[in-house]
Amino acid sequence: MPQIRRLPDDLVNRIAAGEVVERPAAALKEVVENAIDSGATRIAVRLTDGGLTRIEVTDDGCGMAPSEMALALERHATSKLPDDAIEQVTTLGFRGEALPSIASVARLTLESRPHGAAEGWRKVVDHGAVAEDGPAALPSGTRVRIEQLFARVPARRKFLRSERSEYAACHDVVRRLAMARSDIAFTLEHGERRVLQTQAGEEVAQRVAGIVARELADNGVLIDLERGALRLSGVAGLPTYNRGVADHQYLFVNGRPVKDRLLTGAVRGAYADMLARDRHAVLALFLDLPPEDVDVNVHPAKTEVRFRDAAAVRGFIVSGLREALATGDRRSAQGPDRAAMARWQAEPVAPAVRSMFEGRDWTAPSSSVREASQVWRAHEADVLAAPQGRAEEAAPVPEQAEHYPLGIARGQVAQTYIVAEAADGLVLVDQHAAHERLVLERLRAAGAGEAVARAQALLIPDVVELDEPACDRLESAALKLAEMGLAIERFGPNAMLVRSLPHALASADPAKLLTDIADDLALHGEALLLGEKLDLVLATMACHGSVRAGRPLSVAEMNALLREMERTPRSGQCNHGRPTWVKLKMEDVEKLFGRH
Repeated sequence: MPQIRRLPDDLVNRIAAGEVVERPAAALKEVVENAIDSGATRIAVRLTDGGLTRIEVTDDGCGMAPSEMALALERHATSKLPDDAIEQVTTLGFRGEALPSIASVARLTLESRPHGAAEGWRKVVDHGAVAEDGPAALPSGTRVRIEQLFARVPARRKFLRSERSEYAACHDVVRRLAMARSDIAFTLEHGERRVLQTQAGEEVAQRVAGIVARELADNGVLIDLERGALRLSGVAGLPTYNRGVADHQYLFVNGRPVKDRLLTGAVRGAYADMLARDRHAVLALFLDLPPEDVDVNVHPAKTEVRFRDAAAVRGFIVSGLREALATGDRRSAQGPDRAAMARWQAEPVAPAVRSMFEGRDWTAPSSSVREASQVWRAHEADVLAAPQGRAEEAAPVPEQAEHYPLGIARGQVAQTYIVAEAADGLVLVDQHAAHERLVLERLRAAGAGEAVARAQALLIPDVVELDEPACDRLESAALKLAEMGLAIERFGPNAMLVRSLPHALASADPAKLLTDIADDLALHGEALLLGEKLDLVLATMACHGSVRAGRPLSVAEMNALLREMERTPRSGQCNHGRPTWVKLKMEDVEKLFGRH
């Protein structure tokens, strides 16, 4: 039998590095978090070859004395836990593993000078061995340089990706941390190029829009809600401002960037009936709660958290997001598509129309003006195209018209789009998409959701066999599923008994439905799928019961539709996440004609 032995410290550090430092971005994250915890107001990051060759982080924080620097390079030595109450931790780092782990797989240069100290100190550790230890000249703060990462661990080095991929991961780390702390100025340089620069003291919304996308400032709503000890803030993009992937969703818990399935599922639930299934919201959410109500000591990378009351957190985020969107959801992603505007501004191509003067002998005396008029009428059919829109005499404009955000209807184009004049521009409304949203909200207000979810009892209960963990998840969610018309109960260790299905899904396959819901529970912690299926039934009913494209509307009907849109929540987007209206500002119209 092999004997149990204590592993040497350098090997322990390399094992820990396998969890903490899996790539350059992970090492960068740990060092920048240390800089934030030091009280820095300016943090500068420099990368060479995407972080594969060198990572350098400089801050103006509190700095360290030489004795503290030596202690910081030992395992589980930290200044961030003044006592043993780990559940009260408020700093980003607290495990005391990052620096010794990095020093065991790279050449680490640590330079620091406390405020008020006469000189600084430098300590160099080359793959676990101290290579240099002496004074250094630098301003107050700390500078950390990481070079030759995994140079002596070829098994790890070969799993690193290309320079471009590693740089993208490092860039994402700095972006997230810069969003988390808008009170700190960040700069990021890659090679000779400055990629990111922020100013200290920016508003959170300004910082987020500057980092994520400038358009978010005009296509998002501010969030600032409180419920007991919970607080939710940030910026949420309008449903019509969305992406094809979820990599523009930034989630923070007590200032810590996290990638948590519960929070992701809550965001998905909040946008459930406002986005197509393959589209994702753009947002940055900051959740603050007492430290004892969240466990951050889940994984060495500290990107996962666990909540003491997960259901309350999820419910707060879903209701908070919906409440915030209800204040601005009559808007849509403002302005027409840029490519469409470019086509408006392009020089028009004249049709090949034969001139009415072609072939005339201008040397002969003209018969009369009447003859020219007859020639013009003969060619009139070639010159004038058939009208593509319709308009009728409008009713008198109400005195309070300036208070109508969507304006007053002026006509209809292609029997599909309503043209309205607002105080500040021209509004185009997709009549089918708009009425589809209005009908859906009416159905909900009338209790159609409860009718769709009404239980339809099965004549013979169906037994569905699943693995035991899936049955456990379904059993724990049975009460919630019963509220939506799906009555199930445990039928042995590896089976569930289905007694009723939602009325709208009475023809569904119980086995497939339960399998999908069990997978949904495993992924998101809550059965979102069944609710989405019922919402889809309501959306289909709304689609078939709404005004179709191609139907002529009177001016009175157009104005009635506009006024109801102004009163209805979420009327800025249809049930599939597309905008129901766009506005062309008057100055843009004037630019089309060269007036500005």
